[in-house]
This record gives sequence, structure tokens and C-alpha cells, in this order.
Amino acid sequence: MDKSLVRPRSLVREAASLRAGVPTPAVHVDRLCARIEQVDPLIHAFVPEPGRADRLQAEARALVARHPDPAQAPPLYGVAVGIKDIVHVDGLPTHGGSLLPPGVLAGPQATVVDRLRAAGALVAGKTVTAEFAGSAPGRTRNPHRPEHTPGGSSSGSAAAVAAGLVPLAIATQTIGSVVRPAAYCGVVGFRPTFGRIPTAGVLPNAPSFDTVGLFTADLAGAALAAPLLCDDWDHEAGPADGPSGGAWADGAPVLGVPVGPYLDRAGPEARQAFDRQLALLAARGLTVRRLDLLPDFEELERQAQTVNRFETAASHADWFARFGDLYRPETAASIRHGRTVDPADRAAALRARTAFRERLAEGRRRAGVDLLLAPSATGPAPLGLDSTGSAVMSLPWSFAGLPALSLPAGVTAAGLPLGLQVVGEAGADERLLALAAVLERVLDGA
Repeated sequence: MDKSLVRPRSLVREAASLRAGVPTPAVHVDRLCARIEQVDPLIHAFVPEPGRADRLQAEARALVARHPDPAQAPPLYGVAVGIKDIVHVDGLPTHGGSLLPPGVLAGPQATVVDRLRAAGALVAGKTVTAEFAGSAPGRTRNPHRPEHTPGGSSSGSAAAVAAGLVPLAIATQTIGSVVRPAAYCGVVGFRPTFGRIPTAGVLPNAPSFDTVGLFTADLAGAALAAPLLCDDWDHEAGPADGPSGGAWADGAPVLGVPVGPYLDRAGPEARQAFDRQLALLAARGLTVRRLDLLPDFEELERQAQTVNRFETAASHADWFARFGDLYRPETAASIRHGRTVDPADRAAALRARTAFRERLAEGRRRAGVDLLLAPSATGPAPLGLDSTGSAVMSLPWSFAGLPALSLPAGVTAAGLPLGLQVVGEAGADERLLALAAVLERVLDGA
């Protein structure tokens, strides 16, 4: 590993420094652009942008004019953010990782970008995505091992945070496009409850699943950004109690592990690391309960694919009819498959999803479980750039629309990161982040 490629930056520290006036936004932009020029030719996290430095300096000057006193500025004052290239940003074209003419894909600036800019953030640029947030990979390489995939489809956003190009990057997840690349790149990936961050201004993939999420270097960064981006954040939800002298305060989270055919999909390295993580958490006094929540996992897979393929085909019906010859083979095959799906089958799969949500919530309540744990991916980042890896470990939680995040959780003998997936209850994103901080402290202290 070229250690100069892996240098994640704390969003909390960077935001505090900028609001303290050191550095100024202009100096910060100079450093940002120098880092991108040095590193991005090696990992290709950003979509190339002629004139990036001039644009950012103009945005920095406008920001200072609006907020002459940094101490009174909004919380992300001067922070540079990467934006996945299916998310519309005023002044930057949207390519969607495709060869389609950008004007065809144009649209109003996304709500999530409006919120970032209102919070004082600067847009560092568009980050590379798999074509239309599907399975056809982009050019991005994994900063830990450039010959390995960074995951996808939010490949550029994950790699940009891992490489320290930006401390915050916006992503989307339909099935596993936040949690998996976060694990592969060794950063935190947060996928909120379905719909918690508006998708207005985001190119659709499968609207019944599409969720806007984010990457940061650590959980504190996600906890800073999430309230600024999510609807109706409960600021009264405080941090979870932690250990004191090895003992846990009352109310420590109870952890559930969904055993059975779902967990069996994890490969040997992921499963061995997961078992070690569970043992560590149990040794620190946390209760771990094994639950048979997903006995019909293969049927859930089928239902999720039915909805995904049908909606992808519907989302691209007009574009594909006009520009089908410009689509990559993987995306075109997915769209053609979706055209064969009977609308009645999609409707049945969505009804099954509702029943699954209710069954899952009831199973958790009966077991008294606060968080569900699983590997974030089936293993470390695969060798090669022709695939973004398997999203299967995220599938049931994305199908149900539950909030989930990936915590960095060690590395393999080859130095590739692994992640621990933490799943909360629908709508309880605040509680998920607070309780996950307990787990992060244990894992960091191991």
C-alpha cells in the first residue's frame, strides 16, 4: 500500500478549524486542489473538471462575503464536499458515469446540495459513479490497494474520503452502494432510513429503494453531517453511555445477529473477522443475541431484484429508447431484464416488502434487540476493477428501508479494510448513530 494515498481527514476537526479562521477558505481551497492534483490521477475519485481551482476560489470568495465572521458562520463553513455524479449541482454537468449527453440528464440542483451549501459547504466536484449507479464500474481505484475495486456504485465518493481529498462525500444506495464501498475503503458510510434525505435532484435508479447517504472518516463526522441533511432530526437524542472501568451503564445496546442463510453468504475472511468483533463486544459486557430473522433470504433476494430491475427499466425508458447504443452492456442488460418483469410481480414484491418490514420489526421487539450486526460486505475488496463486488450483505436492510452504517473494523493480512455493518430501526437514525458510537469506541480500543 502507498500510505500517501490513504489519509482520511476528520470532518469535525476541519469544520472547527475553518470556523476558527485557520485556514481561510482561500488557503483551504489551494490545499484541497493541490491534494486532488497530487492524488487523484492515481485513484480517479473525481470526474475531471477543467478550471476546478478557479471555480472553488470564486465560491470561497462568495462564502466569505456572506459570512465575514467565521465564528458566526454555519457549521460546514468552507468544508469541501464530493458529490456523486448522479446528483445535480448547479454549475456542474451531470454525467451519471455514462456517455449520454449531459444536457439530456440535466435538472434542478438536488435538495441535498441545497442543504450542504446552506450549511456553508463548498462543492469540491463530482465524484465518479458506476454507470447510472448500477453495476458497470467507473475508473476509481481503491486507495488502500489501487489494483482492487473501491466498491460501488458510490466508488468515487468513498475513495475521495479514504484518500483525504475531502472529509465528507455524498453518495446513494439502492442496495449496497454506501455500506459496501465504505467497508472496502475503510471509512464510515451512513445510509439513513429510506426517504430521510430527499432524493429530489438525484437521477433515479430504483425509486422504491434509492437513498441518499454519505461517507466520512469517522462516526463523529457522520453525526455532524446527518442532522444538516436529514429531515426532522431530533437534536435531543443524546450520545449513548459508554464503558467506565469495563462496566456498562444501564441501557447499553443489545446486539442481534441474523444467523442462517443470510450470514452464510459472508466469505471466510469477513466471517472470521465478524466472529472476532462479536467476541470482543461480548467481552466488553455487551449482550449479543443470535436471531433467525431471515430464513427466507433467497426469496427476499428475488423480490428485491424484481423491484429493482422493473424500476431501473422504467427510470431509463425514455433515455434508453433514445440513447440505448451509448449504454454499457451491464446497464443495458439490467434494463432489458427489467422490461420483462410483470408489473403485477413488482406489486406483489412491494407487498411482500411491507410484510417483511413488519415481521422484522416484531422479531426485533420480541428479542429486545437495539441494533442488528452483520459484515458490511462478503469480504475485502476484490482484486480487479471489472466488478464493484457483491451487495448481498446490505440487501435485506435496503429492501426494508432501514438505516444502516458501516464502521471500519480492522484489516486483512493483506492490508485490505473490513467493515462492521450496524442496522437500526426505521426512522431511528439518531439512535443508530448514538449507539454505534459505543461500538466504535470498543473497536477502536481493540
